[in-house]
Amino acid sequence: MSRADDRLIVALDVESVEAARGLVTTLGDAVSFFKVGMELAYAPGGLDFARELKENGKRVFLDLKLHDIGATVERATRQIARLGMDLLTVHAFPQTMAAARAGAEGAGLKLLAVTVMTSYNDADLKEAGYAFGVAELVARRAKQAQAVGAHGLILSPLELSAIRALVGPSMLLVTPGVRPAGAEADDQKRIMTPGEAIAAGADHLVVGRPITRAPNPKAAAEGIAREIAAAQ
Repeated sequence: MSRADDRLIVALDVESVEAARGLVTTLGDAVSFFKVGMELAYAPGGLDFARELKENGKRVFLDLKLHDIGATVERATRQIARLGMDLLTVHAFPQTMAAARAGAEGAGLKLLAVTVMTSYNDADLKEAGYAFGVAELVARRAKQAQAVGAHGLILSPLELSAIRALVGPSMLLVTPGVRPAGAEADDQKRIMTPGEAIAAGADHLVVGRPITRAPNPKAAAEGIAREIAAAQ
């Protein structure tokens, strides 16, 4: 592969910078975009490693799912914007999204609003006290995110087609819950294959364990990239 397809984002959900650096080295030029989530970001040196990735020409999705009072979210987002990251997640509550938008003003940081976690289903939402099922809540939060000016959404593959029709082409749709055919679902409840997710309207796929725990991570990443390309 002469150029990595940046629609594939590899989730570095590992417990140490050393493990993450080893994976990045193993993946080599097969991957250009990485997710640094809470497990790695909060490890010693985690945020420094995210900056290291940027310095080495990679794109970085900082997946911290910010949610707090507005002033705190605004200040935290402003600090993250100074790190030069490409994407940041916040929870899709209107006050939270508006505060993050203010904090990112003037920076190149793009905000992704988390609609409903891909490990949740209708029963989980009911147990948590929500009056809506997954599809209705995702649609509600998508429209709120668009109104606030969030740049994109985190949602499961199963909601992609409906939400793309709802928000149009301008918002980034980024989906975890992607598993190659035959792979274990792990803790994900709403999943698709990479090709299906791209065909349904995803801009980026976030893939972790099917690549990072594969016997040959680079070959696994290249296989998913080929499936993405074939789904155009």
